[in-house]
Amino acid sequence: MPMSKIKYAIAKILEKEGFIAGVETFEDGPRNMMRLTLKYSTDKTPAIESLSRISKPGRRIYAKSDELKSVRSGFGTAIISTPNGLMTTKEASKRHLGGELICEIY
Repeated sequence: MPMSKIKYAIAKILEKEGFIAGVETFEDGPRNMMRLTLKYSTDKTPAIESLSRISKPGRRIYAKSDELKSVRSGFGTAIISTPNGLMTTKEASKRHLGGELICEIY
């Protein structure tokens, strides 16, 4: 897929949280590209059961640090865009940061 800073940051968070196996960047002519390696369990079920976008261009969703909720009782995670960059809601809660909710993954 074509690479951008936000796509790369989301992919690194997904890799750190264990939803994808790896992120690789490479050049394809004049543009930078990114290759994601999906992660599967031993019974060949995907690690990502659902990925849903929260904020959309027509409707932005913002949350304060005390309004951040857990996803699927802690089995999932949400990605939030804060003034300090993209991070999970767990990290944002620890740092007392709010921002725009990007997506939820479980």
